Amino acid sequence: MEQAVGLETMQVRTLGCSGGIGGELRTTCFQVDDDILIDAGTGLGNLSLEQMKGIRHIFLTHSHLDHLAGIPLMVDSIFGDITEPVVVHAAPATLAALREHIFNWVIWPDFSILPTASRPVIRFEAMQPGEVVELDGRRIEMIEVNHVVPGVAYCIEKGVKTFAFSGDTTTNDTLWPALNRHARLDALVVECAFADEDEALSQKAFHYCPRTLIADLAKLNHRPRIYITHLKPGAEDRIVAQLQARLPDLELRRLSGGQLIRL
Repeated sequence: MEQAVGLETMQVRTLGCSGGIGGELRTTCFQVDDDILIDAGTGLGNLSLEQMKGIRHIFLTHSHLDHLAGIPLMVDSIFGDITEPVVVHAAPATLAALREHIFNWVIWPDFSILPTASRPVIRFEAMQPGEVVELDGRRIEMIEVNHVVPGVAYCIEKGVKTFAFSGDTTTNDTLWPALNRHARLDALVVECAFADEDEALSQKAFHYCPRTLIADLAKLNHRPRIYITHLKPGAEDRIVAQLQARLPDLELRRLSGGQLIRL
């Protein structure tokens, strides 16, 4: 049994980090300590029912299905056992998409008013870029990024440790200055969805490829552990090899499902 995380430490468990599904691949979902999720893709299904009951907050980066598909099924699964709502934090545009396209009684029941409007299973809470939410000694900052729909990154501080996740993005000048304003950055999870030969497609989809990611990493003043996520299925080895060839002195690690990042 894993030892409980103390106030001075933080752990980030990778429940899903792939750009698609197939076999053991799961889409984006990270568990911070025991009670927070950053995104809620199909990787959320790797939690046991008891672990799901312990989730109190979900922070979404954007409205795409691979980052939120697990929420409707999770809240349905814990519906009978929950005593207070799970709070879903996201930018206003993301929450609007959830309400209109998911919890709309057509795709899924509206669990923000079930079982009653005064005692719902989930509660939506809007955040703005630059805003910080404080939860039990953790400071979660929302940072604007550049995606095909409104997207954000998150930077989390706990004690002296700092962790950041880029969400889905491409070349931008918002994430890197925000991270540079922090005194330190211990670990960065950053996306790189496409190989260099698919750069034109990556630009249309507003994702990084190795060339554009390496160019943006030069804007970062810190030297954190860097984990690469959101690799397209079948192209993982090629993308990582291109990253390493472009910047061999930088310690880049390919993120894998189940991996635990301890800070």
